[in-house]
Amino acid sequence: MRHEILPLDPATYRPHQVHGELRVFQETNCAADLWIEALHALGFDPMAAMGFTLSCDFDGDQWRMFKFAAEDLRVLFGVEFDELNVWRALSDHVVEELSLRRMLTIDVDAWYLPDTAGLTYHCAHQKTTIMAQMIDLEDRQLGYFHNTSYHEVGGDDFDALLGLGASDPAVLPPYVESVRLDGVRDPADVRFEAALELARGHLARRPATNPLPRMHKRLEEDMAWLRTEDLEVFHRYAFGTLRQCGANAELAADFVEWLGRHDGVVPAAAGHFRSLAEGMKSLEFLVARATRGRSVDLAGPFGALADSWEWAMADLTGRYGP
Repeated sequence: MRHEILPLDPATYRPHQVHGELRVFQETNCAADLWIEALHALGFDPMAAMGFTLSCDFDGDQWRMFKFAAEDLRVLFGVEFDELNVWRALSDHVVEELSLRRMLTIDVDAWYLPDTAGLTYHCAHQKTTIMAQMIDLEDRQLGYFHNTSYHEVGGDDFDALLGLGASDPAVLPPYVESVRLDGVRDPADVRFEAALELARGHLARRPATNPLPRMHKRLEEDMAWLRTEDLEVFHRYAFGTLRQCGANAELAADFVEWLGRHDGVVPAAAGHFRSLAEGMKSLEFLVARATRGRSVDLAGPFGALADSWEWAMADLTGRYGP
């Protein structure tokens, strides 16, 4: 029997525009991306809840792994989620939750996700998060949101993801959240005023100091170590620092433009955030060269990026905040 929330087909599914091929950062992180697509599939514009992009910071060794705020999803869309107690077979929980019109976020091993072909599928173990919205136990099919789109997994990969077959008591159950849709609003009822008020809250919680000089300082401190590591370590490091900062900035630019379309005037901050995103993409290549022993100037690019962040925040606080 097939249990599903929405009648979706991966072959015809069209992702949200922020996952288009012309993006500077087509993927952001698994937590943000799956919610973008889930909200999009439910008929909502996820842009309304992207105020979280304004409060992200560099946390000492990495850029904060940004994601949608639970309160913003509740206030704007009527969507709520909480951790699920996984006390029986995961497949039983998935069937039960979908029958109750609840999707589930599940931490899984990307080794078994066919949408990661060429990256981790059957070649590398990596934790990631999916949002399940369909299951068919008889046909061994699971429909899920992950990264930039909607996908399905079947066969032996389906069994491995859900832990079917012989159980190993040494393997702990995954972290799972139940996404409740019983109070979901009509997309037409989402109000700009509510989104703006939430955005003002995020803006008030923006970093107390410019995060770009702090990131630059930490990168310079890590450079000697990075030069001793292989390319795979650099890619993981860059994802947690440069790519997360750049992807956050690109989403912030989208959000500010969304505010402007509803408010009448697009704030200049949108352009500053786009400059920050594009600059981070270029900086990733520079840092890669530096880790291979090349002589590069990182101070100049970081200075320009710090200015972009400063100007963006000044513009937004002047328009929307204290």
